[in-house]
Amino acid sequence: MAGKPAIITRVVDSMTDNLRPTRAEATDVANAVLDGTDGILLGAETLRGLYPVDTIRTVGRICSEAEGAYNQSLQFKRIVQHAGEPMSHAESVASSAVRAAVKVKAAVIVVFTSSGRAARLIAKYRPPMPVLAVMFPRQKTEPLNSSSFGTTQARQSLAVRGIYPILANPSLVSYIMNKKIIRTASSNYYYLDRGRVVVTLT
Repeated sequence: MAGKPAIITRVVDSMTDNLRPTRAEATDVANAVLDGTDGILLGAETLRGLYPVDTIRTVGRICSEAEGAYNQSLQFKRIVQHAGEPMSHAESVASSAVRAAVKVKAAVIVVFTSSGRAARLIAKYRPPMPVLAVMFPRQKTEPLNSSSFGTTQARQSLAVRGIYPILANPSLVSYIMNKKIIRTASSNYYYLDRGRVVVTLT
């Protein structure tokens, strides 16, 4: 509800030595997905287990089936209620972007960001379509640290369900603004003129 990444582990311990999980373990994996878990971390099952590939394949199938039964509309209402009123500007933009994407059956939600915060806010509302976070790296100004700001944020976004980060060239923003999109009445909503893609700029 708060939008913090939740990653669980030790869910299919029996697959360290067995080809199939127990019924209780399979149920635990499915319930974790239905409860909103962002990721499942496999440890001994793939480190020293006898069936590492089969374990990943089995857990993936269980997660896929559970995602198909996920009630996105109910979870969306719960998260909106948890956000409270009056809703902050960022929360309003994120929830509205997800609602618009669901209404128009968008294939993907594209978020242009440098910190990843906007992408995490949108992913918090559990949209049924993937969130493509286009990360624009910025050069740090500190003299002792000249590393690029953006690569770490992109890696951290991988821990959140549904976010697919991509590092982009900062010059891409001006190209998209000039060539590809039509601005709507709101300053934070953009729609591609071809294809069903909802875009939010941060």
